[in-house]
Amino acid sequence: MDVLLAWEKSQEPLDQVLENIMSGVALEDPRDKQFVMALVYGVVRWQGYLDAIIQKFARHPLRQMKPLTLAALRVGLYQLVFLDRVPESAAINETVQALKLARQPKWLTGFVNGILRAMVRQRATLAAPDEAAAVLSHPAWLVARWEALFGPERTRRICWINNTLPPLVVRVNNRRISTDGWLPLLREKGIECERGLFAPGAVRINNFQGPVTGLPGYGEGFFVVQDEAPQLVTQLLAPFVGTRYLDGCAGLGGKTLHLTQLVPEGARVVAVDPSLKRQALLKENVQRLGGPEIEIHATTLQEFAGQCQDAFAGVLVDAPCSGLGVIRRQPDIRWKRSLAALQGYQDKQRELLAVAAGLVDKGGVLVYATCSIDPRENDEVIAAFIDEHPEFSLTPAQEYLPEPARGFCDEQGFLKTTSEQGLDGFFAARMVRKG
Repeated sequence: MDVLLAWEKSQEPLDQVLENIMSGVALEDPRDKQFVMALVYGVVRWQGYLDAIIQKFARHPLRQMKPLTLAALRVGLYQLVFLDRVPESAAINETVQALKLARQPKWLTGFVNGILRAMVRQRATLAAPDEAAAVLSHPAWLVARWEALFGPERTRRICWINNTLPPLVVRVNNRRISTDGWLPLLREKGIECERGLFAPGAVRINNFQGPVTGLPGYGEGFFVVQDEAPQLVTQLLAPFVGTRYLDGCAGLGGKTLHLTQLVPEGARVVAVDPSLKRQALLKENVQRLGGPEIEIHATTLQEFAGQCQDAFAGVLVDAPCSGLGVIRRQPDIRWKRSLAALQGYQDKQRELLAVAAGLVDKGGVLVYATCSIDPRENDEVIAAFIDEHPEFSLTPAQEYLPEPARGFCDEQGFLKTTSEQGLDGFFAARMVRKG
């Protein structure tokens, strides 16, 4: 409940809010942290569905409830509906006890207790998640947007997939171990795993509940967490014949690290990101994974471009975006975005792409990517860029992708992945600066 309330007030992602609170809590059993995570992510993922049921039993609108009361009802109801291993009595009693510990008045704890017990008594009348209209559990503006773009049937399918747990996907660090060498280490521990379907070096790990640090070879740098879709994006910088490459919006550095595995020996890889925290995490991963040093700049791309004297054979702009393509992995995104915000993202993306263009050498490659499935952040951005920068031309992304992934490209040559394919939703366009 504390995590959910803090997230509602915060602008930070759910995982960061969760980590901030959990780092100050001592739990005797390590499984308790996994249980807390399951409750938090489950409630956020199914919030629309849970609220629809709560409203059915409550006499007044949810917006008039105290935030703590609504959080309690969501947590209690989520356990009753989705967690078979939690006894009904425990789900109700622990929820009520939490309110008592928060010194809530007796009438309020009685109110929550009464609603949860009424839900148990009338469980048979509750619409199952796959039968309820609220199964979409996405904000109305987003459902309407996707229905206009993709049609009702595909929208329902995307929403349903977004409400399921994604597999853990990693990229094997081929400097330390081969995929064939690492898979047996996982299977010896009883971990269900398989090769990725589309990206070389990808491994999908199913039904894994523990921390990734507990996987074999974490400390030895055998792998890094990264979905197959962003692994495909980095490969669009091919043919990798230059000596200088730039990741202009490095973030946590997953693509930067991948780039160091793809470029020729001796090539220089530069990463730019203004966040000191993300920079520190990237440095930690560089040390863990080994390989060539990465030149890291804790600044904005605009500031870097103003000082940089070099031109690069390849520049990647994985632009800040709405994140609408990774809702399955980050369920809180759906509740923190708005239709109006999409235009703001586009303005920023166009600015970054224009700045990056000036850093690309003649004959060099410029790759633009987002983890969004909205054309306002994707197709429209590229159309405007090509119109304003005739020195660049589009090249078909499929020519630089592994055979199994080429079907993800549309008639314009854009790479477009979605959760329907079992991947994170990504967009990427490959452009070349004319010589």
